[in-house]
Amino acid sequence: MTTATPLRFLLVDDHSLLRRGLRELLSEEFPGAEFGEAGTGPQAIELAQREPWTLIVLDLSIPGRDGLDVLDQLQLMCPDVHVLVLSVHDERQYAMRALRAGASGYVTKESASDELARAIRKVLTGGRYVSPALAEKLADQLAGGGEGAPHELLSNRELQVLKLIAVGRSVKEIGIELSLSEKTISTYRTRILEKMNLKSSAEIMRYALKAGLVD
Repeated sequence: MTTATPLRFLLVDDHSLLRRGLRELLSEEFPGAEFGEAGTGPQAIELAQREPWTLIVLDLSIPGRDGLDVLDQLQLMCPDVHVLVLSVHDERQYAMRALRAGASGYVTKESASDELARAIRKVLTGGRYVSPALAEKLADQLAGGGEGAPHELLSNRELQVLKLIAVGRSVKEIGIELSLSEKTISTYRTRILEKMNLKSSAEIMRYALKAGLVD
């Protein structure tokens, strides 16, 4: 008799209590499942390279590396593994960007207890999970009736620079953190201002706070 291969979930979040809660929730919903945990982006990438996973639950706000960069890297390294984003940010801010980057679904932490298991089941059967509210937004955009927020015009790297500017980092500090030259960061800042019709770093800060892009 052949034994079915167990589901293997990699939980990526920097809060150990949340990982424990997710593990308990998913153990009840998927008996026999195996779990791995990572608290940073580099740890997630290392575990994804080292071991086989059925699905990765990824928080976008993790230390060590931007969450969208981690998502991009996971897609390159293990394209057959489903990645479900679980984020504190509401769908209006990051869901479209995450889905375009290859995520199989997007669930907010606020609704995780109600939606996570349902989202995973849909993803494991080959579907993509979005909430009814996001599905309506997608329908509006396809019909030409929906306008995205200004920050949705930014590339992933530009959005990353915007968030660092918004928390008060200098051009030099951002360059060091992202391993880029100050000239390159200044170019990204100029593009951000142009694309979003803003005039200064102070306006970037105000926008990011109002949009909930930073705490």
